[in-house]
Amino acid sequence: MFAIVRTGGKQYRVAAGDKIAVEKLAGEAGDTITLGDVLLAGADGELADAAKITVSAEIIAQAKSEKVVVFKKRRRHNYRRKNGHRQQMTLLRIVSVA
Repeated sequence: MFAIVRTGGKQYRVAAGDKIAVEKLAGEAGDTITLGDVLLAGADGELADAAKITVSAEIIAQAKSEKVVVFKKRRRHNYRRKNGHRQQMTLLRIVSVA
């Protein structure tokens, strides 16, 4: 069975055993959370009622994603700014979709 869940403003297609990286969620490594916003669910080409589906996941780790470099430049004005950013993220293992 699979489900489409929304968390952190993004949508993910998940099934039991999948590992996903999402925007930072509250909790420590080893905690179990429930992803509540299920948009769609189904199995073998059949769709199920998404309101009755619960998706539970285990937090693997709290981490940072890859660095994004922000470089600003204005031609002929000797203006250069370099900045970096690493977004906080949570690694999840989907335990069950039921």
